[in-house]
Amino acid sequence: MSNHHVYKKVEIVGSSTTSIEEAIEHAIAETSKSVKNVEWFEVQETRGHVTNGKVAHYQVVLKVGFRVEST
Repeated sequence: MSNHHVYKKVEIVGSSTTSIEEAIEHAIAETSKSVKNVEWFEVQETRGHVTNGKVAHYQVVLKVGFRVEST
C-alpha cells in the first residue's frame, strides 16, 4: 500500500434553523451517506435568512475533502 494519497474537494451548503454548528454537522452527515472517505471540511462562507428581525435559517458553505480510493 502506498503512503501517498489523492484527495478531491466538493462544495456543499448546509442549513439549520438552530445554529451554524448544526448546519455543518447535518451537511457532513448527509454528504457522508453518498461520498466515501470524507476526511475534512473547510468553512467557506456563513450567511443566514432573517424573518421579522430574527434569524430564521443559518446557511454554511463548506468544501468537503475526501480521499480518492486507488484501484
